[in-house]
Amino acid sequence: MNAELPRFLKSAYRREPIISALITMGVVDALIGGLDDSWSLFTFGLGTAGISLAVKLWRIQQRPPEPEEPVVQHYLPPRSSSSALPVLNVSKKKSSH
Repeated sequence: MNAELPRFLKSAYRREPIISALITMGVVDALIGGLDDSWSLFTFGLGTAGISLAVKLWRIQQRPPEPEEPVVQHYLPPRSSSSALPVLNVSKKKSSH
């Protein structure tokens, strides 16, 4: 769990940095307002986070689905990267014993 949260936050901020920052600001405002009994700040924070989350979900629904391309696995390259080996000619010499 501890390793997954930073990875999730990084990917969320990379994809949509403005909306993610607004959600973070709203949650922090709501926490501060809730802990300090400042209900106006709490309400403002919840509203900011809620609207930002709604915009994010709306944008996800507006994206067209990406077509899935079949994965092609090539076990061997189409051409050999090395040149062909030369043909060896074995010459039979008469061995003298």
